[in-house]
Amino acid sequence: MSAILDISPAEQHNTEEEQPVARSRHRRMLSNPIVRRVVLTIAVLLILPYFLVVLYAIPFIRPISTLMIADLALLRGYDRQWTSFEDISPALVRSVMMSEDGQFCAHGGVDWNQMRGVVQDALDGESTRGASTIPMQTVKNLFLWNGRSFLRKGLELPLALWADFVWSKERMMEIYLNVAEMGPQTYGAGAAAQRHFKTSASKLNRRQAALLAVSLPNPITRVASKPGRGMQRLASLVERRAQGAGDYITCLYR
Repeated sequence: MSAILDISPAEQHNTEEEQPVARSRHRRMLSNPIVRRVVLTIAVLLILPYFLVVLYAIPFIRPISTLMIADLALLRGYDRQWTSFEDISPALVRSVMMSEDGQFCAHGGVDWNQMRGVVQDALDGESTRGASTIPMQTVKNLFLWNGRSFLRKGLELPLALWADFVWSKERMMEIYLNVAEMGPQTYGAGAAAQRHFKTSASKLNRRQAALLAVSLPNPITRVASKPGRGMQRLASLVERRAQGAGDYITCLYR
């Protein structure tokens, strides 16, 4: 065994020679202007969202999402009527909480119990269920992209924890309900209420609020103003849960 593990003087000499060569190669790569710019760009893109989270804590700042930016870049435009938290119907807030994130008031940005269940399902080879909290969805909308990937989730988790730490729950819900996609080029409660029900976000009734809430996972195919039977059933369930929300919403309504 010792003969196998022993390194001859010649081999040791070669290894020692390779180390400075490797270091020199790395230095040359980093000294390349293009490589430096790429590394700097990636670093800025990774760090910038954390600074923006702090900026977005200021009440009069009105963030836009990556999907809104994409609509602008494609010259399609978008409809978003910023609505303050106080002017959003409590029925919509309750419906969204009970549909998307029932533990919103209890967790710190990530529902670790749900997350552990998803990881276990994945390890067992079973289809995974959604475990995205409202903070996770909010930072994804603001800074990341749609679609499932471990890379996106790895970026999303620490951002959600940071946002939940920096923002109040009220500010979190306000931003979420103003950047969530609720129809083609339609974002937020104000634009969605007008598009689907010809009313304001403050005047949404319980049924309308429930329909908007259940449309959130896929607002392009789930049209709140034209619900099918399955969507109607989901809306009825969410409506009942929202009416009995009670202690689940104490961080927003006391």
